[in-house]
Amino acid sequence: MQDILFEYQMQPTTWVYVSSLMTIGIYFKFRRFWSVRNLDLIGLIAFSPGLLLVTHGLQQLGYVWLFAVSGFFLVRLLMDPVMVRRPLLEPNLSAGGLTFTGAALLMFLMANVITGKLTESDLVGVRQAERIKARQEAPVEKSDLAQHGPGYPLFYLLASFANEAIVPADVDHPTQLRQARVQRATAQTTAILAHLALVIGMVLIGYRHFDNIETGMAAATLYLLLPYTAQLTAQVDHVVPAALLVWTVAAYRRPVIAGILLGLAAGVITYPLFLLPLWCGFYWRRGLIRFSFGVIAALALLVASLVFTSGSLESFLVQLRQMFVWTSLLPGNLAGFWEYHEPAFRIPVLAAFIALCGSLALWPAQKNLGTLLSCSAAVMLATQFWHANCGGIYMGWYLPLLLLTIFRPNLEDRVAISAVGELRFRRAI
Repeated sequence: MQDILFEYQMQPTTWVYVSSLMTIGIYFKFRRFWSVRNLDLIGLIAFSPGLLLVTHGLQQLGYVWLFAVSGFFLVRLLMDPVMVRRPLLEPNLSAGGLTFTGAALLMFLMANVITGKLTESDLVGVRQAERIKARQEAPVEKSDLAQHGPGYPLFYLLASFANEAIVPADVDHPTQLRQARVQRATAQTTAILAHLALVIGMVLIGYRHFDNIETGMAAATLYLLLPYTAQLTAQVDHVVPAALLVWTVAAYRRPVIAGILLGLAAGVITYPLFLLPLWCGFYWRRGLIRFSFGVIAALALLVASLVFTSGSLESFLVQLRQMFVWTSLLPGNLAGFWEYHEPAFRIPVLAAFIALCGSLALWPAQKNLGTLLSCSAAVMLATQFWHANCGGIYMGWYLPLLLLTIFRPNLEDRVAISAVGELRFRRAI
């Protein structure tokens, strides 16, 4: 970027100021000052100081700040199903201006991925994917993917094969430099494609399920505008699960497809498995068997991939436990909030989380698309409170669903019995 715009540099603090002012100018409803929409916007902006504190080394205070704001939104999301009055509050910007703003932000963020520096954690999945292609096995006790599901490196394979055919070899150092270039290009390509899928999914939900494409565009533009997205654009383990969950919601009328996408998301970070009580409760009256089949098929496919990519039985069993969240329950190497607090307090937090997930199978009794959005976001947000690896930072897992919840209209009529078609054997799904 600096080769085109000389001395161009946007510091995180500067972007917090700019994006906060733009958020207020585009979305704040000045004629309805005491609306819930305005309170939500203030809450979204309140995440920024916590991210800045973590970025600048004040991690203990930063994580406490993020947990406090996350607690507010957890209550907000759990209360959302009882908010039946959903007036349409359009952005202050016209549809054309909003589309241009979203497209411009997307281009700048993708340029940020290309020109930005990748950390070692950004390349973990790429290197593991290369080991899978070469049938090489990393030492189990030193695995770099302790915080990811075994399906995480598989999402790099497509971009890895493509980049190997495109990236040219270097004359002086044909092996080392080319391998580094391929790894960098693979990580960047995967992040860009995941962001594109996420944005398209949010717009599609607005168009097909909210009956208002401007609402989906407004939610997607706000996602691109937030400081979190600008600071962590290249983090594939943030955006890939988010994109899969968004498309799971977009495909809710097709239980098999929704189940497959949810199962794939669980293979990346394992935590979407806790969404099963909620989604099974939604499909209880129609579509439960098809949804369950989709989830089981996706998980079976991931387990089968472990059979072919694991070099030993020990490695296979470790990754299998990892897929079903067992390793995430262990203390391990704590980072983030729990690094500065007594890890034993994770146990009651985890117990409350499991109770919350189980209760969503029964409450609310009449589940609709709005319930799926808000409660799915609530579950993924609640994982941050006991996530051992920098819990609170992984906002991408719930942020798109949170934004869609904020902008959604009344969706009480979008229930499974009417939205999901009856099972017919002559149809594929």
